[in-house]
Amino acid sequence: MIFRRALQRELASSAGATFTVLFTVLLTWTLIAILGRAAGGKVASGDVLALIAFRSTELLPTILILTGFIAVVATITRSYRDSEMVVWFASGQSLLGWIRPVLTFGLPLVALVAALSLVVTPWAKMKSAEFTERFQKREDLKRVAPGQFRESSSSDRVFFVERSTEGATVVQNVFVSSVNGKDHSVVVAKEGVIETDDKGGQFLVLSNGRRYQGVPGQADFQSMEFERYSMRVATQVPVLGADLPVSALSTPALLAAPNRYTMSELLGRISAPIVCLVLILLAIPLGFVNPRAGSSANLILALLIFFTYNNLVRLAEASVKQGKAAFGMAWWPLHLAMILVVLALFAWRLNVNGRYHPLVLLNSWKRRRLAGRAQPAARTEDTAA
Repeated sequence: MIFRRALQRELASSAGATFTVLFTVLLTWTLIAILGRAAGGKVASGDVLALIAFRSTELLPTILILTGFIAVVATITRSYRDSEMVVWFASGQSLLGWIRPVLTFGLPLVALVAALSLVVTPWAKMKSAEFTERFQKREDLKRVAPGQFRESSSSDRVFFVERSTEGATVVQNVFVSSVNGKDHSVVVAKEGVIETDDKGGQFLVLSNGRRYQGVPGQADFQSMEFERYSMRVATQVPVLGADLPVSALSTPALLAAPNRYTMSELLGRISAPIVCLVLILLAIPLGFVNPRAGSSANLILALLIFFTYNNLVRLAEASVKQGKAAFGMAWWPLHLAMILVVLALFAWRLNVNGRYHPLVLLNSWKRRRLAGRAQPAARTEDTAA
């Protein structure tokens, strides 16, 4: 009981430190990426904090899986390095005795990963897509940030405003460059405002400006002044949620519309808790280390296994999405193979004193080699005597 309590505290402490480091690194990376999108005019600057929160929620399952895996590996590696495992084995205990306390620590983590993967992450992706879509479908003029050139959603106009007032509905010192086939026109105005008609059409109404059309220097170049000029900027009110990606659909929605795209996404969601459980069990035999050697090799190997396993899961998802494999035959073989690897590693560690264990064979070969070197030396001494 004392051992289990101490182990639970150490696992929780190691997991907390690992999660803090991983979450901080990924949060910083997410912050940089979203700020770059905001600076490039792809998302609204007011939505940055919300998008960072949604993106962080999307990354939580991967962070928690890696946290649990590294925490168990690091704890068992430290026990080997400090010779605590020698005392454990000398007292008649087996490596299998670590399974129960490790599962006590890991099963709540697996349940949390399952909840995040199946429920929370799709919701976060849906909200993130809605925020992005809402900005992309805003009226062209409302997407413009004062002092910056912005392209319209139809890619045929470029807007520039010096400043905006009244919640960005009224802009001042407007510049609009439009291209329609071979025709090119430039409109400058002192003020502009968005108006909507009863059919859903949206217009940019400019006042006190000038319009130039054609190529300067040619005979068909035109210039005109106006007090009021209307320019259509959207044909109808945008409908949000019509272009949500498959990854943003809820799990019941995926089950209600089975096809290769939804089944591929479902495979990735159900794989997350399975990967978490398998890796936590794999960490027990993987944590072995020679007390006289360094322990960094175990962590490097753990990272390689984690990324390889995740990439193989993504490969299975891609095979289902491309129609190369059915969902029923794609989700379980990889996990079954990893479970067999876990069982093989346990058998290898439990049979460490067996006759045919690689370490036993290696030590036997070294003893025979040393004995073979000692025999000629003894014969040389007898000849000299």
